[in-house]
Amino acid sequence: MATLTQDVKQLVQEKAKAIRVSIVQSVTAAKSGHPGGSLSIADVMALLYYVEMNVDPANPKAPNRDRFVLSKGHAAPALYATLAEKGYFSKDELLNLRKIDHMLQGHPDMKHTPGVDMSTGSLGQGISAACGMALAGKIDNADYHVYSILGDGELEEGQVWEAAMSAGHYKLNNLTAFVDFNGLQIDGDITTVLSPLPIPEKFKAFNWNVIEVNGHDLDELHNAIEAAKAFTEGPTCIVMHTVKGKGVEEMEGQAGWHGKAPSAEQGIAFVNEIMGVQ
Repeated sequence: MATLTQDVKQLVQEKAKAIRVSIVQSVTAAKSGHPGGSLSIADVMALLYYVEMNVDPANPKAPNRDRFVLSKGHAAPALYATLAEKGYFSKDELLNLRKIDHMLQGHPDMKHTPGVDMSTGSLGQGISAACGMALAGKIDNADYHVYSILGDGELEEGQVWEAAMSAGHYKLNNLTAFVDFNGLQIDGDITTVLSPLPIPEKFKAFNWNVIEVNGHDLDELHNAIEAAKAFTEGPTCIVMHTVKGKGVEEMEGQAGWHGKAPSAEQGIAFVNEIMGVQ
């Protein structure tokens, strides 16, 4: 499998860092939000929007664009940071996260935020909508690809498995789903709350192609995404082994940072840590 060139990898790493900075800044400014599970997907978000996906900020509703659905909608700060970094709207708007009379709600809203392809928040509904988009693409003989990110705790929703069964049945090879497998949800370890394990075997049972990767390794992610594009027999699930709160030592692997905002002082310290400022 071909790896990313050094120049491309460096670009994606820089964008992932910028996305993490914006996540911390926006959630800190809002004094609420979900930083842990937003930081854990920053790497794949940067890779998708800067390398893998066919998207154009100047034409966010282009019929032939690839679609992205953030099924774990509470990680909206990661999506907003990515869209702003890509140029869909001003980065200044990120500091208005969750504020009245501004467009960046606590969960993605397709009606008011450029670049958001589906409103999400109720867990399980995003992947279901992504399946519908992929099926529509098949019916229309369109060449776009649909990507969706689910949380591992989200897999406790029965609707996820109805969608998985549907996607496998209709052989939606234009659909790639990522599972952000960081092992933690708002109430703690996923295995003690309501274990969705084993994740790969369950998707395989519904006729999905399954690839497991280190969700912070850009080469592994890139190769998995390219393999998913090339797989013609059905949908692909990329199970990403990630670290909740990745990039901020105090947040890493801590369920308590699932839905807690940093204080103003912590926000400054965390941004400096991400940027490597002593």
